Amino acid sequence: MLTKKHYSIKDMAQWTRWETFYFLLLSTIVTILYEVMGFSFLNLPWTPIALIGTAVAFIVGFQNNAAYGRIWEARKIWGGIVNVSRTWGMKVRAMVSNQHSEDKWEEEKLSNTIKILVHRHIAWMTALRYAMRQPKPWEVFEEHSTNKEWANMIHIPEREQALEAALEGYISQEEKEYILTKGNKAAALLYLQSAHLKELKESGHLWEFSFLELENILQELFSLQGKSERIKNFPYPRQYATLSHYFVRIFLLLLPFGIIPEFAKIGTQLEGAFPMASHVIIWLGIPFCSAVSWVFHTMQRIGTVGENPFEGSANDVPISTMARGIEIDLRQLLDEEPATIPTAFAAQHDVQM
Repeated sequence: MLTKKHYSIKDMAQWTRWETFYFLLLSTIVTILYEVMGFSFLNLPWTPIALIGTAVAFIVGFQNNAAYGRIWEARKIWGGIVNVSRTWGMKVRAMVSNQHSEDKWEEEKLSNTIKILVHRHIAWMTALRYAMRQPKPWEVFEEHSTNKEWANMIHIPEREQALEAALEGYISQEEKEYILTKGNKAAALLYLQSAHLKELKESGHLWEFSFLELENILQELFSLQGKSERIKNFPYPRQYATLSHYFVRIFLLLLPFGIIPEFAKIGTQLEGAFPMASHVIIWLGIPFCSAVSWVFHTMQRIGTVGENPFEGSANDVPISTMARGIEIDLRQLLDEEPATIPTAFAAQHDVQM
């Protein structure tokens, strides 16, 4: 997620530079053919082009609204994970006790049990964010050359370190080997949490009412995980994405054949009053046509990169940063040694991961 106030003109120009060159080249070629070589038949009526442009504007607007909706929903889901995670840490620390147990544990054993429950929750967040970063066939962010440049500039934590290594220290070796055999590793960790709570209830170190409270939190975590997986595993409908892509391309290809002749007509109208300027006006159609093309293309591209909010683009939900922030909060509230608590992921090029 971008951390600075806004994109600079330099950022946008760099991101869309190849398309800008293409629009300038196409407009220049049409102008040369029309003005220099006398191909005046390269003149498409402006009304049908404007109608196509209106349809394209609607479908691109729909795509952008849908993409933003997916990003915003993902952000709310992970905001819910932040809140429920803090609640989990608070209730585990308050509810695991000797109060209802005949077998009184030492304070150190109680603290260690609380630590296991909290660290297993951190392992769950780790497994979930790794699952959200797994590539899907419909995720096309890195297929574009400038997007690939961006991907090579940043270092997404889930692509720099394997899940097995990332889980080290949060769960036992036995539990790690168990969950790595499962397809849905995050769900497997919640099952382990539930089994552990049941053991604590049976030993009396967790009151039955407290057991139900913590099970309800696990249920909420399952719900949030499912919502996050729904966004990850259900793409923006491809028929809309494909139509948007082709409609924009068709419109941008037709646009110079409508704009350049219009500028030529303006020059003809000015020929009597400004004979020298009349032959210059048509060349002004090149930057104008390129600017209009750039706006439509960039809006369509913004919608495309926003379809999948966990890919790792600059506008995605920063799940790595959020998960690490929760971890730091929970471990500090457990009064762990500061030296053992990891630091937050640093922003890269003004973007949180």
